[in-house]
Amino acid sequence: MKKYIVLCAGVCAAMVFTSCKSSESAYKQAYLKAKQQEEIQQQQQQPVVQTQQAETNVVVPLEEKAANNTQVVDNTDNVKVTQERVSLVSGNGLKNFSVVVGSFSLEANATGLQQQLRNAGYDAQVVKNEERNMYRVIATTFDTKEEAAASRNDLQSKYAGAWLLYNAR
Repeated sequence: MKKYIVLCAGVCAAMVFTSCKSSESAYKQAYLKAKQQEEIQQQQQQPVVQTQQAETNVVVPLEEKAANNTQVVDNTDNVKVTQERVSLVSGNGLKNFSVVVGSFSLEANATGLQQQLRNAGYDAQVVKNEERNMYRVIATTFDTKEEAAASRNDLQSKYAGAWLLYNAR
């Protein structure tokens, strides 16, 4: 009986190991199919290359301009400004453009950041946007967009998310 069990286990093991092999013909078929697709892609690309070569031979004359006709555009006009209606919660008052360094849903968190900014020498203020129920912490406030953009650029080293706010009043 033991010989019969050992013989059956050996036959089963042999069948398991021999049935799991991938046949060589399957690899060959996959290789031939990939080779065929590669040849089709090469044939499709050849006419495109020929047309591109024909197009590159065309030369278009360039229009020359004197160097004194160059116009320099100041980048401060491209600074994004968010317009919101806000009311002053604490601080000395707002001007047209302000640099926001934090937004909070709780007034206590906004007041904490305001105190940190005041300790650092800023005239920080807290305002509230009633529509969004958010408290904004303002580090600096200016009459012109250019001044506010310059201040925001300086503050972004410490407060990466600093942005400009225009008070819609």
